[in-house]
Amino acid sequence: MSAFLISLAVIFVAELGDKSQLMAMTFAARFRAVPVLIGITAATALVHLASVAVGAAVGAALPTGPISIIAGLAFLGFALWTLRGDELDDAERDKAGRATGSAILAVGTAFFLAELGDKTMLATVALAADHGGFLALTGVWAGSTLGMVAADALAIVVGRLLGRKLPERVIKYGAAAGFAIFGVLLLIEGATT
Repeated sequence: MSAFLISLAVIFVAELGDKSQLMAMTFAARFRAVPVLIGITAATALVHLASVAVGAAVGAALPTGPISIIAGLAFLGFALWTLRGDELDDAERDKAGRATGSAILAVGTAFFLAELGDKTMLATVALAADHGGFLALTGVWAGSTLGMVAADALAIVVGRLLGRKLPERVIKYGAAAGFAIFGVLLLIEGATT
């Protein structure tokens, strides 16, 4: 259960202000929210399943202390990445706007491709490497998937209700602080094991 809750919180925070939220809002402006969320959920579940598999392999190959230190450094890197910012470029915005056919397929494909190598995927790898055992890894997968979908659903709802973006500066600094806190905690854990 702790792997699930930690993954849910970390990925939810990581997703705040990410380009995936901007894509979700763009797709929701074109399609109904439910198909958009189904596409996001399917793509996220697949990407995070692969991320957990990679993280589990790394976790099995390395001792716990170094994994925690590597994960802690990765999370500090994610904090800096978050401060740098993430936004849709013109090509990504155009692709979301031109999507035709099945909304689920269009959204799912776009999200799958956008998430490969994204910080939420890499954070899921780090979380899985730090948690061993089938139940814990299942918790990482379920928590990271739900955290991302919840953050994107929040962006869709708030975007539709307010008709504008959340205050970007507050989101950016809050997410970066969350990553930094988790990074420091993982470094402390790695140094003491």
